[in-house]
Amino acid sequence: MKKTLLALAAIAAMTGSASAADLGARPYVKAPMPAPVANWTGFYIFGGGGGGLSNADQHINDTATGIPLTIDQRQGGSGWFGTVGAGYDWQFSGTWVAGVFGDAQFGSIRATIQDPIFDITGTQKLETSWAAGVRLGWLAAPNVLTYVNGGYSGAHFGRTNFMDLAGVDAGVHLNSYDRHGWFIGGGVENSLNFFGINSPGWFMKTEYRSAFYNAKTQSELDNVTNLPFVGGHDIRANSWNQTISTSLVYRFNWTGPVVAKY
Repeated sequence: MKKTLLALAAIAAMTGSASAADLGARPYVKAPMPAPVANWTGFYIFGGGGGGLSNADQHINDTATGIPLTIDQRQGGSGWFGTVGAGYDWQFSGTWVAGVFGDAQFGSIRATIQDPIFDITGTQKLETSWAAGVRLGWLAAPNVLTYVNGGYSGAHFGRTNFMDLAGVDAGVHLNSYDRHGWFIGGGVENSLNFFGINSPGWFMKTEYRSAFYNAKTQSELDNVTNLPFVGGHDIRANSWNQTISTSLVYRFNWTGPVVAKY
Protein backbone atom coordinates (compact mmCIF):
# COMPACT_ATOMS: atom_id res chain seq x y z
CA MET A 1 0.00 0.00 0.00
CA LYS A 2 2.81 2.38 0.90
CA LYS A 3 4.52 1.63 -2.41
CA THR A 4 1.32 2.47 -4.27
CA LEU A 5 0.93 5.87 -2.49
CA LEU A 6 4.56 6.77 -3.14
CA ALA A 7 4.13 5.97 -6.84
CA LEU A 8 1.02 8.15 -7.13
CA ALA A 9 2.79 11.07 -5.39
CA ALA A 10 5.76 10.82 -7.74
CA ILE A 11 3.50 10.82 -10.79
CA ALA A 12 1.61 13.92 -9.48
CA ALA A 13 4.88 15.79 -8.85
CA MET A 14 6.19 15.10 -12.34
CA THR A 15 2.88 16.11 -13.90
CA GLY A 16 2.87 19.46 -12.02
CA SER A 17 6.45 20.23 -13.05
CA ALA A 18 5.70 19.53 -16.69
CA SER A 19 2.62 21.75 -16.60
CA ALA A 20 4.60 24.62 -15.04
CA ALA A 21 7.30 24.28 -17.67
CA ASP A 22 4.68 24.59 -20.40
CA LEU A 23 3.42 27.96 -19.01
CA GLY A 24 4.93 31.18 -20.45
CA ALA A 25 6.60 33.84 -18.31
CA ARG A 26 4.19 36.07 -16.38
CA PRO A 27 3.58 39.27 -18.41
CA TYR A 28 4.95 42.56 -16.96
CA VAL A 29 2.23 45.06 -16.09
CA LYS A 30 3.39 48.72 -15.84
CA ALA A 31 2.02 50.75 -12.96
CA PRO A 32 -0.65 53.23 -14.06
CA MET A 33 0.63 56.78 -14.63
CA PRO A 34 -1.03 59.65 -12.72
CA ALA A 35 -3.06 62.25 -14.55
CA PRO A 36 -0.97 65.14 -15.99
CA VAL A 37 -0.71 68.19 -13.74
CA ALA A 38 -0.46 71.64 -15.35
CA ASN A 39 2.07 74.16 -14.03
CA TRP A 40 0.82 77.78 -14.09
CA THR A 41 3.84 79.35 -12.36
CA GLY A 42 5.82 81.72 -14.60
CA PHE A 43 5.87 84.81 -16.81
CA TYR A 44 3.42 85.55 -19.61
CA ILE A 45 2.60 88.25 -22.18
CA PHE A 46 -0.68 88.97 -23.96
CA GLY A 47 -2.35 91.13 -26.57
CA GLY A 48 -5.90 91.51 -27.85
CA GLY A 49 -8.85 93.85 -28.07
CA GLY A 50 -12.49 94.38 -27.30
CA GLY A 51 -15.31 96.82 -26.76
CA GLY A 52 -16.38 99.15 -23.98
CA LEU A 53 -19.10 101.33 -22.53
CA SER A 54 -18.58 104.71 -20.89
CA ASN A 55 -20.84 106.46 -18.37
CA ALA A 56 -20.42 109.78 -16.57
CA ASP A 57 -22.49 111.75 -14.03
CA GLN A 58 -22.21 115.45 -14.95
CA HIS A 59 -23.46 118.78 -13.70
CA ILE A 60 -22.86 122.42 -14.71
CA ASN A 61 -21.44 125.15 -12.45
CA ASP A 62 -21.22 128.88 -13.04
CA THR A 63 -17.56 129.63 -13.86
CA ALA A 64 -17.45 132.89 -11.91
CA THR A 65 -19.26 131.83 -8.75
CA GLY A 66 -18.99 128.04 -8.77
CA ILE A 67 -22.73 127.79 -8.05
CA PRO A 68 -24.31 124.58 -9.46
CA LEU A 69 -26.68 125.39 -12.32
CA THR A 70 -27.98 121.88 -13.02
CA ILE A 71 -28.49 118.63 -11.17
CA ASP A 72 -26.50 115.51 -12.07
CA GLN A 73 -27.29 113.97 -15.44
CA ARG A 74 -25.85 110.69 -16.69
CA GLN A 75 -24.37 110.56 -20.18
CA GLY A 76 -22.93 107.53 -21.95
CA GLY A 77 -21.18 106.17 -25.00
CA SER A 78 -19.29 103.19 -26.40
CA GLY A 79 -16.32 102.21 -28.56
CA TRP A 80 -13.45 99.81 -29.09
CA PHE A 81 -9.88 99.36 -27.84
CA GLY A 82 -6.75 97.24 -28.10
CA THR A 83 -4.66 95.98 -25.20
CA VAL A 84 -1.17 94.61 -24.45
CA GLY A 85 0.33 93.49 -21.18
CA ALA A 86 2.48 91.11 -19.13
CA GLY A 87 2.40 89.38 -15.77
CA TYR A 88 3.65 86.64 -13.48
CA ASP A 89 1.64 83.88 -11.76
CA TRP A 90 2.29 81.54 -8.83
CA GLN A 91 0.40 78.26 -8.48
CA PHE A 92 -0.14 77.08 -4.91
CA SER A 93 -2.20 74.54 -2.96
CA GLY A 94 -2.72 72.56 -6.13
CA THR A 95 -5.61 74.40 -7.75
CA TRP A 96 -5.05 78.06 -6.75
CA VAL A 97 -3.16 80.68 -8.79
CA ALA A 98 -2.17 84.21 -7.69
CA GLY A 99 -0.37 86.80 -9.78
CA VAL A 100 0.60 90.37 -10.57
CA PHE A 101 0.21 92.08 -13.95
CA GLY A 102 0.24 95.34 -15.85
CA ASP A 103 -1.42 96.32 -19.12
CA ALA A 104 -2.17 99.26 -21.41
CA GLN A 105 -5.21 100.03 -23.59
CA PHE A 106 -5.50 102.26 -26.64
CA GLY A 107 -8.48 103.06 -28.83
CA SER A 108 -11.63 105.13 -28.93
CA ILE A 109 -14.31 104.78 -26.25
CA ARG A 110 -16.51 107.86 -26.65
CA ALA A 111 -18.91 109.52 -24.21
CA THR A 112 -21.29 112.47 -24.55
CA ILE A 113 -20.63 115.76 -22.72
CA GLN A 114 -23.54 118.20 -22.63
CA ASP A 115 -24.29 121.74 -21.47
CA PRO A 116 -28.11 121.88 -21.50
CA ILE A 117 -28.16 125.59 -20.65
CA PHE A 118 -26.27 126.64 -23.80
CA ASP A 119 -27.71 123.69 -25.76
CA ILE A 120 -24.26 122.51 -26.84
CA THR A 121 -23.00 118.94 -26.98
CA GLY A 122 -19.56 117.40 -27.37
CA THR A 123 -17.91 114.00 -27.49
CA GLN A 124 -15.19 113.05 -25.06
CA LYS A 125 -12.89 110.18 -26.03
CA LEU A 126 -11.00 107.82 -23.75
CA GLU A 127 -7.84 107.48 -25.85
CA THR A 128 -5.42 105.52 -23.65
CA SER A 129 -5.42 103.90 -20.24
CA TRP A 130 -3.24 101.63 -18.15
CA ALA A 131 -3.67 99.34 -15.17
CA ALA A 132 -1.51 97.57 -12.59
CA GLY A 133 -3.04 94.99 -10.32
CA VAL A 134 -3.28 91.53 -8.82
CA ARG A 135 -5.41 88.53 -9.59
CA LEU A 136 -6.52 85.40 -7.77
CA GLY A 137 -7.77 82.35 -9.63
CA TRP A 138 -8.99 78.78 -9.24
CA LEU A 139 -8.31 75.99 -11.73
CA ALA A 140 -11.65 74.68 -12.95
CA ALA A 141 -9.57 72.16 -14.95
CA PRO A 142 -5.78 71.66 -15.24
CA ASN A 143 -5.71 73.99 -18.27
CA VAL A 144 -8.64 76.31 -17.40
CA LEU A 145 -8.23 79.19 -14.92
CA THR A 146 -11.14 81.27 -13.61
CA TYR A 147 -10.09 84.44 -11.80
CA VAL A 148 -10.95 87.84 -10.31
CA ASN A 149 -8.64 90.86 -10.41
CA GLY A 150 -8.35 94.45 -9.25
CA GLY A 151 -5.94 97.34 -8.86
CA TYR A 152 -4.97 100.88 -9.85
CA SER A 153 -5.70 102.51 -13.20
CA GLY A 154 -5.01 105.73 -15.08
CA ALA A 155 -6.62 107.18 -18.22
CA HIS A 156 -6.13 109.96 -20.76
CA PHE A 157 -9.24 111.71 -22.13
CA GLY A 158 -8.94 113.70 -25.35
CA ARG A 159 -10.13 117.22 -26.17
CA THR A 160 -13.89 117.81 -26.44
CA ASN A 161 -15.25 120.21 -29.10
CA PHE A 162 -18.84 121.38 -28.64
CA MET A 163 -21.48 121.68 -31.36
CA ASP A 164 -24.79 123.54 -31.25
CA LEU A 165 -28.17 122.00 -32.02
CA ALA A 166 -27.63 122.61 -35.76
CA GLY A 167 -24.34 120.67 -35.69
CA VAL A 168 -22.24 123.83 -36.10
CA ASP A 169 -19.02 124.34 -34.14
CA ALA A 170 -19.98 126.34 -31.05
CA GLY A 171 -16.47 127.76 -30.60
CA VAL A 172 -16.17 126.13 -27.17
CA HIS A 173 -14.07 123.18 -26.02
CA LEU A 174 -12.71 121.29 -23.02
CA ASN A 175 -8.99 120.52 -22.90
CA SER A 176 -7.69 116.96 -22.71
CA TYR A 177 -6.82 115.67 -19.25
CA ASP A 178 -5.62 112.66 -17.23
CA ARG A 179 -7.45 110.97 -14.39
CA HIS A 180 -6.70 108.10 -11.99
CA GLY A 181 -8.82 105.57 -10.18
CA TRP A 182 -9.27 101.86 -9.57
CA PHE A 183 -10.68 98.82 -11.33
CA ILE A 184 -12.18 95.41 -10.60
CA GLY A 185 -12.93 92.54 -12.93
CA GLY A 186 -12.65 88.85 -13.70
CA GLY A 187 -12.40 86.32 -16.48
CA VAL A 188 -11.42 82.91 -17.80
CA GLU A 189 -8.07 81.85 -19.26
CA ASN A 190 -7.61 78.51 -20.97
CA SER A 191 -5.02 76.67 -23.01
CA LEU A 192 -5.79 76.52 -26.72
CA ASN A 193 -5.36 72.76 -26.35
CA PHE A 194 -8.75 72.98 -24.65
CA PHE A 195 -10.18 73.37 -28.18
CA GLY A 196 -8.12 70.51 -29.57
CA ILE A 197 -5.41 72.81 -30.98
CA ASN A 198 -1.85 71.57 -30.40
CA SER A 199 -0.19 74.81 -29.31
CA PRO A 200 1.99 74.47 -26.18
CA GLY A 201 2.31 77.75 -24.31
CA TRP A 202 -0.57 79.52 -26.08
CA PHE A 203 -3.70 80.48 -24.16
CA MET A 204 -6.83 82.57 -24.69
CA LYS A 205 -8.14 84.99 -22.07
CA THR A 206 -11.58 86.65 -21.95
CA GLU A 207 -12.05 89.34 -19.31
CA TYR A 208 -14.63 91.82 -18.02
CA ARG A 209 -13.43 94.98 -16.24
CA SER A 210 -15.00 98.02 -14.56
CA ALA A 211 -12.81 101.10 -14.06
CA PHE A 212 -13.85 104.10 -11.96
CA TYR A 213 -12.02 107.43 -12.35
CA ASN A 214 -12.09 110.48 -10.06
CA ALA A 215 -14.35 113.40 -10.94
CA LYS A 216 -12.86 116.32 -12.88
CA THR A 217 -14.06 119.95 -13.09
CA GLN A 218 -13.24 121.75 -16.36
CA SER A 219 -14.02 125.21 -17.68
CA GLU A 220 -15.55 125.66 -21.11
CA LEU A 221 -12.81 127.39 -23.13
CA ASP A 222 -12.90 129.63 -26.17
CA ASN A 223 -11.58 127.78 -29.22
CA VAL A 224 -9.49 130.82 -30.28
CA THR A 225 -7.99 132.05 -27.02
CA ASN A 226 -8.05 128.80 -25.00
CA LEU A 227 -9.34 130.97 -22.12
CA PRO A 228 -12.60 130.57 -20.18
CA PHE A 229 -15.58 131.29 -22.41
CA VAL A 230 -17.21 134.66 -21.61
CA GLY A 231 -20.20 133.95 -19.38
CA GLY A 232 -19.19 130.30 -19.56
CA HIS A 233 -19.69 127.30 -17.38
CA ASP A 234 -17.67 124.63 -15.64
CA ILE A 235 -18.53 120.98 -16.22
CA ARG A 236 -17.88 118.49 -13.45
CA ALA A 237 -17.96 114.81 -14.40
CA ASN A 238 -16.73 111.46 -13.21
CA SER A 239 -16.12 108.48 -15.48
CA TRP A 240 -17.10 104.81 -15.24
CA ASN A 241 -15.87 102.52 -18.02
CA GLN A 242 -16.81 98.90 -18.59
CA THR A 243 -14.88 96.73 -21.03
CA ILE A 244 -14.86 93.18 -22.36
CA SER A 245 -11.71 91.94 -24.07
CA THR A 246 -10.32 88.76 -25.61
CA SER A 247 -6.54 88.27 -25.76
CA LEU A 248 -4.00 85.70 -26.86
CA VAL A 249 -1.59 84.79 -24.04
CA TYR A 250 1.84 83.20 -24.32
CA ARG A 251 3.33 81.51 -21.23
CA PHE A 252 7.10 81.17 -21.40
CA ASN A 253 7.36 78.26 -18.95
CA TRP A 254 4.56 76.19 -20.49
CA THR A 255 6.09 73.26 -22.42
CA GLY A 256 3.24 70.86 -21.73
CA PRO A 257 1.80 69.27 -18.59
CA VAL A 258 4.26 68.05 -15.97
CA VAL A 259 4.03 64.28 -15.42
CA ALA A 260 5.40 62.59 -12.33
CA LYS A 261 8.31 60.16 -12.98
CA TYR A 262 8.90 56.76 -11.41
